[in-house]
Amino acid sequence: MAERRTKWRLLSLIIIAAALVGAAYLGRTPYKAVATIHELLAENKNLKQAITNLTGEDQIGYAKVIDQGFRDGELFTTIKFVETARGDKLTSILEKQYTISGDVVHFDALIVKFGSKMVTDGRAKALYLWRRVYGEKMSPAEGFAIEQPGAEPKRYKDLLQSLPIEDRHMFWSNIWDLANDTQKLAAYDIEAIYGNAVYGKLTKGLIYVFKISSAGQVYPEVVPDI
Repeated sequence: MAERRTKWRLLSLIIIAAALVGAAYLGRTPYKAVATIHELLAENKNLKQAITNLTGEDQIGYAKVIDQGFRDGELFTTIKFVETARGDKLTSILEKQYTISGDVVHFDALIVKFGSKMVTDGRAKALYLWRRVYGEKMSPAEGFAIEQPGAEPKRYKDLLQSLPIEDRHMFWSNIWDLANDTQKLAAYDIEAIYGNAVYGKLTKGLIYVFKISSAGQVYPEVVPDI
């Protein structure tokens, strides 16, 4: 009996010790799940620091015609679209090909402009995300996707690394839902969330380099393909 009581005491001590260790570990856990995009924008210091780390950009991608010709009397244009890395114009992070009816092609981007109060360095910043490509004979809803909606864009994969994956997913999935909520935009110092579509009549032998102005507008700069 004495031996059995001793074993029960030891077992009890082990259980108590494990509970204390577990409590101490949980006490050190730095992460509390964020329930909404509103909490994330209003309270998360890591997010604000990440936005502060955004740098000004001028080139966000380019397109070139790789094939153009008639099929059964209808003109088709096949383009190669390349999205370039932030801060590195020579590195591509995404390459896709699209075949469009006709030779007029639209390139659609979504833009989030943060005001100077949202970031810690006092300078306005913006996110630029490619959305879709479509031809003049198509409706925008029929366009071909560039980035997967709601997914974390490759262009910004390093931007929110300090945030838990759940918060990163929430940010990219829900940020566009704020576009028409004027009170929330003002509260989070987001100047605007809007689409910017540019288009042009594309031809072989040229490269259409997409750039961003300081005002947040996308425009194509045409250069020879040499």
